[in-house]
Amino acid sequence: MKPVAKPGRTGELMPVEVALEQLLALAAAAPIRDSESVLLAASEGRVLADDLVASLDLPPWPNSAMDGYAFNLADWSGEPLPVSQRIFAGQAPEPLMPGTCARIFTGAPIPAGANCVEMQENAQVQADERVIFVQALREGQNIRPQGQETKVGETVLPAGTRIGPIEQGLAASLGCATLNVIRRVKVAVLSTGDELIEPGESLGPGQIYNSNRVLLCSWLKRLGCEVVDAGILPDDLPTTRRRLAELGAVDLILSTGGVSVGEADFLGIALREAGELALWKLAIKPGKPLIFGHYRGVPVIGLPGNPASTLVTFALLARPYLLRRQGVQAVEPLKFQVPAGFIWAKPGNRREYLRGRLDQGRAVIYKNQSSGVLRSAAWAEGLVEVLEGSTLTEGDWVGFIPLSEVLG
Repeated sequence: MKPVAKPGRTGELMPVEVALEQLLALAAAAPIRDSESVLLAASEGRVLADDLVASLDLPPWPNSAMDGYAFNLADWSGEPLPVSQRIFAGQAPEPLMPGTCARIFTGAPIPAGANCVEMQENAQVQADERVIFVQALREGQNIRPQGQETKVGETVLPAGTRIGPIEQGLAASLGCATLNVIRRVKVAVLSTGDELIEPGESLGPGQIYNSNRVLLCSWLKRLGCEVVDAGILPDDLPTTRRRLAELGAVDLILSTGGVSVGEADFLGIALREAGELALWKLAIKPGKPLIFGHYRGVPVIGLPGNPASTLVTFALLARPYLLRRQGVQAVEPLKFQVPAGFIWAKPGNRREYLRGRLDQGRAVIYKNQSSGVLRSAAWAEGLVEVLEGSTLTEGDWVGFIPLSEVLG
């Protein structure tokens, strides 16, 4: 792969890194600080408002990592030991009688006086039920010490952590029935254009079904946002003004299509009347035009209208912006390098994100990469990154971002 220059402006095109850096700075300047307490079971996808601090040691007492026998090495010289008690998980043991061992099961507390557990596979039980240990042993063997995982007062999860099933399980292990989380980001989603109609309606001449709003509303809900579905705005300025005024208090206005500098750009006109907008021409394909600004103090992001462009720009720019406003620090998706399973002969001046999948460890791409073809993303497993000014032969390394990294 041919090298690409460091991020900077190329003509009028803004590099992806620069656009993301600016969006994240704008997000950090307008953090959402309001929080609410939610049940642990309802916390998935939310963002911790406060550090989760351990209120107990985990484990709260030394316990056995194996089914076996607990005894005191210092009290044993190789002779068979009688079993003085049986200890199951959930039981409180008696102190270990000197010169004996305790039959113990995984997760059960270690009795006072014991300092070693031998697994049952390495023990021999005689006819008189005394136990012989034949392997080399050491103090602390097969014992999980108190506080091995976390200790009282330790920060287990920092504020800004997105909560998933693993984080929920960890909070549950600390006894948390509720968590304090950032309130949901309220996002108004709207589309523009007389050519758009809702699924289920009959298509007229020149009309298409609106897929972007359905895509974004579903995606935003996966991100834990509260969605205000503002529908389709017609190409009419008074109606556009009225519908914007009816949005109420929201944290972000997210639009697709129709926001430009043209005289027929009714959404752009209405937004600029009560705010300011900047058109960013990005060095990205698909998705060159992107809008950022404010309407009556509310941030506005305008995504391009072609479905694949909407998908790529939301995944790489709008999604990180929304997460950063909630205090999440790790907002960029995982990207790893894989060999290309295709040829890319023509270098471009924009970074391309091709819809692709992995085939025997190599990235292959959908046959039609048009920005209007959403089917390419349904077929794909991820986005294949081709840097500006690059050509590829099969086997060259390319970046691969799994869709699973950005869809939730």
